[in-house]
This record gives sequence, C-alpha cells and structure tokens, in this order.
Amino acid sequence: DKIMVCVGGWPRQMKFEGSEHLITSNEVFFLKEQPKRVVIIGAGYIGVEFAGIFHGYGSEVTMVIRKKSILRGFDDDCRHFLQEELVKSGIKMETGANVVKIVKKEDGLEVTLDTGKVIMADQVMAAAGRLPKTSTIGLDKVGVKMEKGYILVDEWQKTNVPNIYACGDCTPTMQLTPVALHEGHCFADTQFGGYVRRADREFVATAVFSHPNLGTCGFTEDQARKIYGGIKVYQSSFTPLKNRVSGASDKAFMKIIVATHTDQVVGMHMVGHAAGEIMQGFSVAMRMGVTKKQLDSTIGIHPTSAEEFVTMRSVHHEHKEPPA
Repeated sequence: DKIMVCVGGWPRQMKFEGSEHLITSNEVFFLKEQPKRVVIIGAGYIGVEFAGIFHGYGSEVTMVIRKKSILRGFDDDCRHFLQEELVKSGIKMETGANVVKIVKKEDGLEVTLDTGKVIMADQVMAAAGRLPKTSTIGLDKVGVKMEKGYILVDEWQKTNVPNIYACGDCTPTMQLTPVALHEGHCFADTQFGGYVRRADREFVATAVFSHPNLGTCGFTEDQARKIYGGIKVYQSSFTPLKNRVSGASDKAFMKIIVATHTDQVVGMHMVGHAAGEIMQGFSVAMRMGVTKKQLDSTIGIHPTSAEEFVTMRSVHHEHKEPPA
C-alpha cells in the first residue's frame, strides 16, 4: 500500500550541431580504448573527477567551462586553489566558453567554441549536470506534484499523494548517494521498523575525487556569513611533508569557519591528498557541535596533513557584521 520512488537521475542531454558525437558518464565506462585527447564540457563533480581520471591515464584533457571557476557551490577559496592545482598538473581550462559545434573528421572530432577556438579531440564528454529520471513513469497521471522534474516531498519523504513517497536524486535533496541511502533507511525504519526518524542532513560531509581531492563539511564562507553574521576564518596552504621529501610540488589547502558568538565550527574545507577520508572523521565532531576551542585542545598526529586542522591558531580574516 506504499510506493517509494527512487529512480535517481540521468545525464543532461546537450543539444547543438554535432552533439550526437558526445558521450556522458554513462557511455564513458564502455569505451574500448583510451582516448588520447579528451574535451570535457562542464566543471561539476563529474567533469572534474573524469578530467583527473583521463589525465591520470595520460590523455590530453581540456575542460570547457561556462564560468571562470570550477565546482560552483563549493567554497570559493577551495575552488580557486583546486583549479590552480589542476592547471599546474597539465589539465587545460577554457573558461568563459561554450561548445557550439562538433564535426567528425578523419583525425578526430573538431570541437568549436563560441570564443572561436577550435580543439581536436578523440572523445568529447558532456558533464553538464544531471536531471531527475521522472518524465516517463506516469507520476503526473496520479497527481504527484513536481518542479522541474523533481518530485516534491515533505520531511518524511511523502509526496502530496498519501501513499507515494520519494527519495534521492529524483527529489530536490542533496545529490549524494549516501544521502539517498539515509533517506530510504529513515523511511523504512519509520514505516516498517518501529523507529520513527526523519533524514538529518546537517553537516553532511562530501568529497570531490579530483587529483588532489576536495573534502568539505558544513557551510562555505559566503553561506556562513549570511547565516551566522560574525565569523572567523582560519586557513592554511602548505606543502605536505611527504611531498617535500619526495620533491613533489603538490600543495594542500585547509580552512576552518567558526561562528564568532558560539565558537562553533560551522565549516571545514580541504584540498589535498585523502581529503575525503580526513573530512569523514571531522564531520562526526561537527555534528556533535565541536568548537574551535575543542579543536585547539586536540593533540594532532605528526606528521600528517590532518593535524593542521587542530593546530591552526591565528585568524586569517574575520567578518564582524553580516553583509549588507
């Protein structure tokens, strides 16, 4: 007597002259050989991660980005730092540009940008977002309310139709697999397990598996200013010890955002090796309401990058009043 809709999303299909030559994150796993030259359209999770994958295999990678920076929605300092590291590693960036035409030639795909630049590639991957896969399952016929394809639900995952529920990427939630699993688990516990609970999405950690990784939990600096008003920002950029010893040039970046009036840590961000692994542990502390004083009282593990989060003492900058 209950229906749970969890159909997820699907890569957004781009339409322009020659777009039939595009591949997406679906087809990329079935390529029969490594493309030597790859153009990636888009700079979100998928675009950035696949840029690193192809580059790691030795492909020449060019990212075509509509805006100036990658990873819209993440903390600006992290976005800019990671972008610099990707460029330094050899990934090319065409910013403020759009692909307008793809023509198949004998020696590959000729990709034309609206800036006039032409790039030759063996594969062109569209990574311009995902859309909920809800258009063909008849929800409109039974009156389920949707917005831009997303199924609208309440805090119990219930739609406006009493016996129909939805969770995951087909709803306007955080587009993360563990969040979808959490929502589904809460639904199952509430409806069938005798344990009434709602999905709790406060301080959910996430990572972009780029090279280097980007890990984050909590609010960006801009978000924290709007929510808390007064905030203190601690940040550090450094070369990890193992890179100094090996001669590698990769750097790491870390940032802590603290609500001034409570001393609570409301944002932690990192770009560097194993950032996702590191952020998972700190997210537990953030969910428990960890303060900057408590971080400062924690003894670090040396030599690790993670110890930087418990040894940053000096305020990098501070916002005393909310922005006008």
